[in-house]
Amino acid sequence: MEFRIEKALEADYREMAGLIQKVWDSLANKEWFAADNAEYTYGILAEGKGLGYKAVEAETGALAGVFMVTFPGKDEENLGYDIGLPEKELDLVAHMDSAAILPEYRGNHLQYQMMQEAEADLRERGFRYLMCTVHPENSYSRDNVLRQGYEVMATKEKYGGYLRDILMKQVR
Repeated sequence: MEFRIEKALEADYREMAGLIQKVWDSLANKEWFAADNAEYTYGILAEGKGLGYKAVEAETGALAGVFMVTFPGKDEENLGYDIGLPEKELDLVAHMDSAAILPEYRGNHLQYQMMQEAEADLRERGFRYLMCTVHPENSYSRDNVLRQGYEVMATKEKYGGYLRDILMKQVR
């Protein structure tokens, strides 16, 4: 199969949230994934709080996966606070927020491809610290992020008590 990585538009939010929910429903370990809902996804895309990406199967046009990036600014959710980044650096943090790939499309390196597309866009926008969280036992996502040069900076409870590795990659 071949895939295109496309930037998401505001109008894509329902389809993206629907895919995220399908992926969450299919997970055996639900604590591994904090599923974004339609309202959250709409806020990211419509209000300039981040970017969305879609992996689209080239032949059929089917949506295979989605990826969200957020710009936390000085919001208390900024992962930079968790690792002690100086206040002046917090606006340079972007969160590699969530990746969801439908089970039938897994194994095609779609999370990697969408993250690479996002990283290029974030560099252009001047972000220096790319951060994300991964459940420590979610070896697929964790290994994918580590292979892309992210480092575990801390392990903490996040999202209402779920254990997460906090990872960061510094870019210029």
